[in-house]
Amino acid sequence: MNKVYFISDAHLGSLATEHRRTQERRLVAFLDSIKTQASAVYMLGDMFDFWYEYRLAVPKGYTRFLGKVSELTDMGVEVHYFTGNHDIWAYDYLEKECGVTIHRKPLTTEIYGNLFFLAHGDELGERDKGFRFIRSVFHNRLCQVLFSSLHPRWGIDFGLKWAKHSRLKRADGTEPPYKGEDKEELILWTKEYMKTHPDINFFIYGHRHIALDLMLSSTSEGNSHKSRLMILGDWISQYTYVEYDGETISLKDYVEGE
Repeated sequence: MNKVYFISDAHLGSLATEHRRTQERRLVAFLDSIKTQASAVYMLGDMFDFWYEYRLAVPKGYTRFLGKVSELTDMGVEVHYFTGNHDIWAYDYLEKECGVTIHRKPLTTEIYGNLFFLAHGDELGERDKGFRFIRSVFHNRLCQVLFSSLHPRWGIDFGLKWAKHSRLKRADGTEPPYKGEDKEELILWTKEYMKTHPDINFFIYGHRHIALDLMLSSTSEGNSHKSRLMILGDWISQYTYVEYDGETISLKDYVEGE
């Protein structure tokens, strides 16, 4: 049985990352290492730090990554790409040129007999009003049309600088550490969702930039059930991913060359 892989949050092209080319090469090396044993790869958002598709132009760069993704799909590997909060504006280029399947909303899907709930995570349980407002602006179709009227020279440059500012305004440019089961928004949201969806075996998210593997319990209609929640970390400094072979699922670190 071929394996299924889950990764997220590479933020390729980030102006806040000094080792951008090395980072892309490492991601490509990982994808190359799994291509003969993978049946599917799920990329759960923010693979680019800023991705905006104009009608006749896309951001330059990423040649190695896009080429490797195209190689996977040409081999028959399913590649599912979830839009995050940095690559909302993926329209049809990645589908037509690279053969991926785009998901713009959370997906519930059966994989090897188990039910998975997959999402980037920015749309689930977020309490910050400023983030929610900006997200609504970015998703607004009129705002997208207006942004498309900017020349790519300015629009893409603005997007990359915005993303850099967003990252560097955090302490040390990193995500806050794990806040605990009773404070993490994704965990709290998942616990509520489990009450009405007791059949889901695995919840897998990106967005949060922490590597987490947690068993959750919930009770609905007097019956207790458990689900496993996994957050994928990132491909900026952690290089973590989830591997599932139909029997075992595990959160792993990628070490190049092993």
